[in-house]
Amino acid sequence: MAEKLHPIVKLAKETVESYIREGKIPQPRELTPEMRERAGVFVSIHKQGELRGCIGTFEPTKANVAEEIMTNAISSATRDSRFPPIAASELGDLEYSVDILTKPEPVKDVSQLDAKKYGVIVESDFRRGLLLPDLEGVDTVERQIEICRLKAGISFDEPVSLYRFEVKRFK
Repeated sequence: MAEKLHPIVKLAKETVESYIREGKIPQPRELTPEMRERAGVFVSIHKQGELRGCIGTFEPTKANVAEEIMTNAISSATRDSRFPPIAASELGDLEYSVDILTKPEPVKDVSQLDAKKYGVIVESDFRRGLLLPDLEGVDTVERQIEICRLKAGISFDEPVSLYRFEVKRFK
C-alpha cells in the first residue's frame, strides 16, 4: 500500500487488526492534537466499496478521541448488527474512515440543514437516529431525515427535534 494513512485512520485500522487477530486492544504510540480532544466519533469500514460496518458515538463517552476511535473501531468490526463480525481473512480488503463530530446543535427547521455539509440527528422522546453528512446516495435533507426516522423507529407522523453537526472526515 503506497499511500500513507492519516494517524487517525491508522489508529482505527491497527485497532481492528490487533483485536481481530489477537483479541488485544493496542496502546496508541503517539496522540495527535485531534486525538487528545473529546468528541463524538464514527468509524466506518468498507470492503470493495461496500459498507462493512459503521458505529459511533453522538457525543464523547471516553477520555479522548483516541479512546473513542479504538472503541468504535472494534464495535464497527464486531458489533454492527447489519453484518457478521469481520474475519481475519477480510482484513487486507478493508478501508477505514473516521468522522470526528462537532457538538450537535438544535435547528428550527429543515432550511438550516444541508445533506452535504451537515449530519443530522432526529429525536423523539428517547429515540434518536443519526446520519453522517455527505454520504453516497443521500442527496437531500428529506432523505437524511427519512433514514434517521427509520433507524430510530420514529414514525413519519411523529413530531421530532432536529439537530445538526459537522464532521472532520479522515480517510
